[in-house]
Amino acid sequence: MNGINIGLIGAGSISELHLQAYKKQPDVRLSAICDLNGDRAREKASRYGIPQVYTDYRDLLSDPEIEAVSICTWNDTHAEIGIAALRAGKHVLVEKPLCRTVEEALQMQAAVRETGKILQVGFVRRYDDKARLIRRFIEKGEVGDIYYAKASILRRLGNPGGWFADSSRSGGGPLIDIGVHMIDLCWYLMGRPKAVSVSGNTYNRLGNRSNVRGLSFYKAADYDASLNTVEDMANAMIRFENGASLMVDVSFTLHASKDEVTVKLYGDKGGIEAEPSLLIVSEKHDTILNIEPQIDHKTIQIEAAFQNEVKHFIECCRTGNTPISPVEDGLEIMKILCGIYESARLGQEIKL
Repeated sequence: MNGINIGLIGAGSISELHLQAYKKQPDVRLSAICDLNGDRAREKASRYGIPQVYTDYRDLLSDPEIEAVSICTWNDTHAEIGIAALRAGKHVLVEKPLCRTVEEALQMQAAVRETGKILQVGFVRRYDDKARLIRRFIEKGEVGDIYYAKASILRRLGNPGGWFADSSRSGGGPLIDIGVHMIDLCWYLMGRPKAVSVSGNTYNRLGNRSNVRGLSFYKAADYDASLNTVEDMANAMIRFENGASLMVDVSFTLHASKDEVTVKLYGDKGGIEAEPSLLIVSEKHDTILNIEPQIDHKTIQIEAAFQNEVKHFIECCRTGNTPISPVEDGLEIMKILCGIYESARLGQEIKL
């Protein structure tokens, strides 16, 4: 098969996972990289053997040899760059979240339909081998109809600062940054039911806790302890048209004894604990069974998930098939996220 020329826009930390995944794909060429910080772009280009370096994404998009791009930039640029890339004839893999607002998401969806190009949203947890296994069990009817799910991703100390903590660039805090993963994974495994209402709360009680000593955590390249305009904790109840519901809570910082990641789904025939370790709950012969699948990894393998995600993107670029995380799903998740923020602002349930 003919090779595909890839351009990468945004050379920050998440770009490493994209670059590593592309490097492992056959017949794929990393042809160009772009970042506002030219030195950072040149350093990545040198390490990954990328011939073209740009500091303006428009210059990269004007290169007719580039067929597809990964967008790994700040959230506030996803819509602008994504739409420009589609209209330049490029297929697009855009990091989560799709964008910052429902209006931007609608514009991106319109651009996909206008151009006929692929847009895949980087909901990487969908591509984890464990999520694929869970889907097989659900599709075979092992848990029946899923009517309730709950998910948490709680950091006791983990506000990355920088653009992550600047709502004008990020669109929000832990809800839109890491909570989006939990909401999307549950929604996807539940069969993508239509959300009809949300009730949410956000809190900014602790700030970024830059005073805390002795515990390290990831910090953005532009970390500034004095800048923090996002929530430090959020929770929500999401109701769906089919009667199912999802409860989620998420934090950058919280007075908790340890970090926590949990994902649980409950059906009328069984249940699934997807995080922190895979467990399937069933009932046979009037007896409750806790089933531990015998697999190599019972929690997410992030590098492998990114490899699966990029492999799927390349396949869709070649075949024209719709990705399993299309722009339409990105739009629905934005409706939920923005609904939670609006519910918290108004102090009432929001109909979607």
